[in-house]
Amino acid sequence: MDPNLQFWQSNGQSFLSRLRLWFKFLDPSSVLSSQAEIEQARTLLQNEGHTQRNEQVANAWLLSLSSVHPDTGAVISPVFRSQVFLPISAPLVVASLIPHKGIKPALFWQFLLQAYCAGFNHANRNATATKDNKTSMKQSILIVGTVAYSAFAGALPQIILKRFRLIGAVAETFSRSLLPIPLSACLAAFSVMVVRSEEADNGIRVFDSKGNAVGVSKAAGSKAIKETALSRATLFGTTAAFPTLLLALLKRAKFVQRNPMIIAPVRHVSTAIIFGLMIPVSFSLFPQFGKIKKENLEEFQSLDGHSELFYHRGL
Repeated sequence: MDPNLQFWQSNGQSFLSRLRLWFKFLDPSSVLSSQAEIEQARTLLQNEGHTQRNEQVANAWLLSLSSVHPDTGAVISPVFRSQVFLPISAPLVVASLIPHKGIKPALFWQFLLQAYCAGFNHANRNATATKDNKTSMKQSILIVGTVAYSAFAGALPQIILKRFRLIGAVAETFSRSLLPIPLSACLAAFSVMVVRSEEADNGIRVFDSKGNAVGVSKAAGSKAIKETALSRATLFGTTAAFPTLLLALLKRAKFVQRNPMIIAPVRHVSTAIIFGLMIPVSFSLFPQFGKIKKENLEEFQSLDGHSELFYHRGL
């Protein structure tokens, strides 16, 4: 039986219940927990997690689910845990969205952002796909290629302005304000889809309603990737769009027109705030253990007594 599935079935059925949980999971202070404390929490859950319902068990669940990979049982690197996604990536997002004076700074910040996002996507993927040395090499090449391509594509607005010397007001507004919105959303989804492509190629483990593993499904892997890609596109697309709309409104205010220096701080702060608020929202859009109808899975048609199966979506 998979205890994580049982936990999410009991506590994460609705969007609001998942949102409340993610606000607790994203507490940065829990990343300071030692290996011994994490192991202690896992031991407590194995012994009492299904019978006791107290504050100690609840805290153990929060620490275990936010620190331990649900598929492998290994402790996730502190750099790629969900708790530090905001502290690490928020400065990179702000720096990547500000107007740069040259191409090199834009490429530099885009490279750092895309490299971290690719690492986060890989560390929090569904890890039940079959692996061998050949597959690992292919995945490493895909990750490097994804980072390189996404960094270049992310700097495209700056490249357009500098290389093609577009100095018109309309062209500058398009490149600096409008283009980054769909570009950020598409690159975020692209990173998830490429970095986690092995899940669709090899399949991921599926479970029955009692948490028993019943096999591996490529259709479930594809569905998990699509849902996570959509949630990541929502996160980065909204983060890029909100400051643009806010500044467009503020620029009409006489106070801002008299004090144009206030525009830059407002852009930075609003970007960081909306990004921080959207992280738990985007993580909550889809259940951590998604459902897929058995009729859509040819390899499980003969399985009796279950109309729906479950899969770990990853993050």
